[in-house]
Amino acid sequence: MNTIKKFIPTIGLEIHAELATKSKMFCSCPNNPDEERPNVNICPICMGHPGTLPVLNKEAIKHVLKVGLAVGGKLADFTEWDRKNYFYPDIPKGYQISQYKYPLVEGGAIVVGPVGTVGIPIAITRIHLEEDTGQSTHDASMKNGVEKSLLNFNRAGVPLMELVTEPVIHDVATAVAFAKELQLLLRMLGASGANMEKGEMRVEANVSVASEEDTAAGKFGTKTEVKNLNSFRAVERSIAYEIDRQSRILEKNAAGQSAEKIIQETRGWDDNAGKTFSQRAKESSHDYRYFPDPDIPKMKLSELSEFSGETLRVELPELPWTLRTRLVKDFTMTAKEAAMFVESPELLDYFKKVMAAIVGVTARGDTATPKIVRVAINYLLSDYIGLLKKEFGEGKLGEEKYIERIDVVVPESFVKLIMLAAGGKINSRGTKDILAILLKEGKGKNRTTDPETIAVEKGLIQKTGKEGEKEIENLKNMVAEIIVAHPTVITDYKKGKTVALQFLIGQGMKASRGSANPEMLQKLFIENIATL
Repeated sequence: MNTIKKFIPTIGLEIHAELATKSKMFCSCPNNPDEERPNVNICPICMGHPGTLPVLNKEAIKHVLKVGLAVGGKLADFTEWDRKNYFYPDIPKGYQISQYKYPLVEGGAIVVGPVGTVGIPIAITRIHLEEDTGQSTHDASMKNGVEKSLLNFNRAGVPLMELVTEPVIHDVATAVAFAKELQLLLRMLGASGANMEKGEMRVEANVSVASEEDTAAGKFGTKTEVKNLNSFRAVERSIAYEIDRQSRILEKNAAGQSAEKIIQETRGWDDNAGKTFSQRAKESSHDYRYFPDPDIPKMKLSELSEFSGETLRVELPELPWTLRTRLVKDFTMTAKEAAMFVESPELLDYFKKVMAAIVGVTARGDTATPKIVRVAINYLLSDYIGLLKKEFGEGKLGEEKYIERIDVVVPESFVKLIMLAAGGKINSRGTKDILAILLKEGKGKNRTTDPETIAVEKGLIQKTGKEGEKEIENLKNMVAEIIVAHPTVITDYKKGKTVALQFLIGQGMKASRGSANPEMLQKLFIENIATL
């Protein structure tokens, strides 16, 4: 689906995130996104019964203010809550308590882009706090000729943060990157689980398309709002579709082939059909008849020390973008490696434990830290993660259960194994085999298995002294035989095809049944070929 080049899309995002609090926004009902029984976490307050009074959730306010601090926004001094009036069956009060004129946070930005690049700052308009609605489930089975809609009010009244960006995004990839970065931030702050499949984070995209000339002059096209996108894939596909749909309309109009107009409306996303569809005309703020809620006191945040920027800033953890940069700098990681750690709290926690164990070992002078850290990162992100996926199920890192089993191999055992590999006592094949054994033993709750004991029992320790000299002599003879057996590969290597060397090393590993040291094989092949 290609966008016509002469039209420029402009995208603004509205992102809702359910906040991780014990109770709802204005009552003491449990806030439990995992509750499967309908209509059990409800009370007269969140159901809007006459005579009930809402009470503010302090933790929800703190969560939003912390998000505001993290993105560099301006925290409100004065704030109030408003009634947003509209009727829908899953809104028990007939209005939603939200914030209109005085949000908790204004301004700020999140920079998206790879570590080490300048990145693109996405400006934020506002971040405010409101209550969530209930959930509607539509049963189209037409039993007895009747179509039913079922209502579950467990979610009604759950604290909901809404973040609105400026219309400064001009491509799909940047829009998705922003949503992912916000999800990471919410999780690292502990503000929200932000699990899109549970509805804890929902994205709405405002999309418009205009000519290059109008865009350069600051003029936008007519925008449409695509509602309730519950996966990053849906965000990507729906925005791309809407850009393409609007661009085609404008192209046909410019060519005099059509008089169709793009109308300001709310559209839904049909994931199966892969296209948006019209839902209703887009409302304006005056349609909601906002007015201050008379039952909730206005707040002067500067008079409440627990809501001050100084107090909350101390509670902030290391932020995702700062952590990625530090991991790259301190551990010479690639940007991709750093991103993997930041995206998975379990993986990051395990890495921290591994680093602590390494510091304890290297303090005794066993191995140089930079080398062992590099070896540890390689085996952790490739081999160990691969074994966990195979053993406990495939899935995306950070979103599937396999990563929760990462401590099956205790960090201390992992480090002992890495020390053997980094010290050249076992080769890479042996390291991988022992890691698989440690995982198997860990599943059986035998978490004290010693890697070196396994290496000795399996005959995986690299030979040294006279025995080692004999082994090297055997390797030299084997290398000479492989070179004679593959003259074409040798010719390719001399022509600069480095993949030929990897083939030869592979033949050496095969001939030695995996016992040879790959680094030694590479050295011997290079030395032998140089004499030809």
